[in-house]
Amino acid sequence: MKTEAWTQAVRHQLDLGRLLPLGGPDDGTWITEQAAVRALGRAAAEIPSVRLETLRIGSAPLEPVSEPAVRPPASALPPGPLRIEAAFTASLGQPLPETTDQLRSTLLNAATERLGLATVTADLRVTDLHEGPETGVKPRTAEKAMRPPPEAAAAAARSSAPATGTGSMRGPISELADVAAAVPGVARLTTMLGSHPVKVENHDDPPGRHIEVHLAVASGHHPLEVARAVRAAVASEATSNTPGPVTTAVLITETAA
Repeated sequence: MKTEAWTQAVRHQLDLGRLLPLGGPDDGTWITEQAAVRALGRAAAEIPSVRLETLRIGSAPLEPVSEPAVRPPASALPPGPLRIEAAFTASLGQPLPETTDQLRSTLLNAATERLGLATVTADLRVTDLHEGPETGVKPRTAEKAMRPPPEAAAAAARSSAPATGTGSMRGPISELADVAAAVPGVARLTTMLGSHPVKVENHDDPPGRHIEVHLAVASGHHPLEVARAVRAAVASEATSNTPGPVTTAVLITETAA
């Protein structure tokens, strides 16, 4: 049963897609591609007669990247310009160039304004034309598009191990979790691959502690602003209990409509 649960957890992590940098190098925040895709899909659904087929977000090719100010989550993309790639169907009732321009503007604006992603371009591809007023996003198409090939899934499984003996959060880590969860805009703390929503690592070079927080953002709150507030609150709590250098990273796994 443990192996089955672990396998399901690995598949869930793969479904989350890439871990995208949110904000700039000093913001110490990332968001799962799945969460970003769902947010952009909601924005695209507001355009009449457009249906997204697939949507991916990744690093823009040939663009410079920066070293993050804090340690990133495992396998996260470095801060830098991002590119949106989308395929969609459009209505015959509106000129295709107008529809394409509207969709591109909507996706880029939503990525920047609603999330805080540093998107610089959106490459769009029309897959079909239709007469009816179809809108929205086909269920789970974006998530399927993010899923890697079987060999990538196998590699991820080999590099991961089932979580054992973790128990419940206690002591200082529990206190940090309470502080993070109490920040306005945090819907709840989340877990990935069976890990705790708050992870603390002590390191000697350089000396100090690194804290990583996984969370979901509540409706009506800007993800990047929430993450900044969480980082500040958690760092303050950590240094008040045990003085010394502290770095904090946030990974947003969900955003509400």
